[in-house]
Amino acid sequence: MIELLGYPFMQRALLAAFVTGLAAPVIGTYLVQRRLALLGDGLGHVAVTGVALGLLTGIAPTWTAVVVAILGAVAIEVIRERGHTSGDLALALLFYGGLAGGVMITGLAGNTAATLQSYLFGSITSISLTDIWFTLGLALVILLLGLGLLPQLFTVAQDQDFARVAGLNVRAYNLLVAVLAAVTVTIAMRTVGLLLVSALMIVPVAASQQLARSFRATIVGAVVVGAGSGVGGLLVSAYLSVNRDLTVAPGATIVLLALACFVATWPVGMVYRRRARMRTPFPAGEPEAHEVCGEHDHQHGPDCGHVAVPHGDHVDYVHDGHRHAVHGRHYDEH
Repeated sequence: MIELLGYPFMQRALLAAFVTGLAAPVIGTYLVQRRLALLGDGLGHVAVTGVALGLLTGIAPTWTAVVVAILGAVAIEVIRERGHTSGDLALALLFYGGLAGGVMITGLAGNTAATLQSYLFGSITSISLTDIWFTLGLALVILLLGLGLLPQLFTVAQDQDFARVAGLNVRAYNLLVAVLAAVTVTIAMRTVGLLLVSALMIVPVAASQQLARSFRATIVGAVVVGAGSGVGGLLVSAYLSVNRDLTVAPGATIVLLALACFVATWPVGMVYRRRARMRTPFPAGEPEAHEVCGEHDHQHGPDCGHVAVPHGDHVDYVHDGHRHAVHGRHYDEH
């Protein structure tokens, strides 16, 4: 296994997996915030047509995939914004049209559908030095724009009406996110494949959301999960191939490792959210009625074991779904 890491192809693969794992969740976070988690899937299928056009014209398929995916992203955003049809319907139309068009054009180019396999499922171990520079350049653009414009992009994703009032060009920022999503799809094409690229954009975000309590923390956590899954999945695949003589696709292993991170963080997040609800069992801003608690043999205090909640000039203790506050010789309940 150690010897394998000394080969140039493995070093290139590790670098590609790490960079893709860094960039994909950044844009995926904005898509999740806008409830467009399936946009990556739609663009991945549109990019199949771009790959086929590259095979037909003799141009590098990676570049034609970028162009076609960007055009598809702009089309989806324009259709969605103008309301000619719903966003999910627009995705479905391009979803099936892109895949069918790609298969047909591949046939016109004199190839079979099997030619598309390395693009559909990824082929990270055969990535070339030129592909590495291509991936690094586009990933850098995604990170610079996705993180550098974080306040503006978050505002637009969270509340478009407020963003307009604040003077932001909502249309331009929405188009930017769509274009960056298309670019992300194409750089992840050789890593996990067009059929699984959306998973690398969305699953790390879902895992991070279980523990993060702010948008910035969500992005940081998603990037850590994405990069870790990319490198870890590739190493697991290589280990199984070398030491167990098993043929395991790196792209699938990367996605499954990201899903494992989500499964591991989900119960922790559930417990954390439950404890947060216990600390604030009543909606904020509503008036709270106080009444004298009935029989209450338990004495609350710093070591009583119940959650303490500061409340004005006193401390409440969460007990049996209520908050009890020491008041003289009795407890107020609310």
